[in-house]
Amino acid sequence: MGRINITDGRAIGYVESGDGDATPVVFLHGVGSDKSVWRPQLDHFGKQRRALAFDYPGYGDSDPAPQGTTRDDYAEAILAAMTALGIERAHVCGLSLGGVVAIAMHHAAPGRISSLVLADTFAKHPGGQGIYQRSVAGSADMRALAEARVDVLIANPLVRDDVVETMARIDPAAYRIGAEAVWLANQADRAREIRVPTLITCGTEDKVTPPALSAQLMTLIPGARFPVIGRAGHLSNLEQPETFNALVANFIKSVEETA
Repeated sequence: MGRINITDGRAIGYVESGDGDATPVVFLHGVGSDKSVWRPQLDHFGKQRRALAFDYPGYGDSDPAPQGTTRDDYAEAILAAMTALGIERAHVCGLSLGGVVAIAMHHAAPGRISSLVLADTFAKHPGGQGIYQRSVAGSADMRALAEARVDVLIANPLVRDDVVETMARIDPAAYRIGAEAVWLANQADRAREIRVPTLITCGTEDKVTPPALSAQLMTLIPGARFPVIGRAGHLSNLEQPETFNALVANFIKSVEETA
């Protein structure tokens, strides 16, 4: 794990695995986690190429996020961190808030995105205002919020303790910023702009961003693919890592073979 300074002097936390000349893959976490959630993917993809997971401003090993930070600020911070690490283009994989940030990154710099993987996410959540309000109301005690939310988030009890511990570590102020960035997002117009190869996936038992929202997102993005992941809730990459990794690896392979 490390930190990289970006253009405004702030540092962004990141973890990296692998090397080589293949296009790197960048992983973006959800509102209730940090870069550590991607360890199963870093271990897998790092055998083939550079694989990196970043913390947003305020999360993990990143410097605090100023009040008023937005999803677009998150996107610009990740793009700046990529630049600082010598990455011009990448396959970008985001889950939940990470998917929202990935769409914002494509909007800001489409030429830097080789492909998108949008997992357990959406363009606009019909219940977003209510989820945001509940998130903010419970954020004073992140461990209590994690304990209250975990059984809604996951379908695989084996990851329960890890999910609670990761969420409990989040700074409450950063969590509130992240909650606004994800649950109040409306990026339907931005999704319609996407012209890079896109894989959309979702856990079949996701109660937070159910498969219907992924299906809606698919209708906005020309040519998008939409396989689901069985026996997974909202954290499909953690709950069913082998299936998740295989889907993403096969997708990236197909993108690079046709490039």
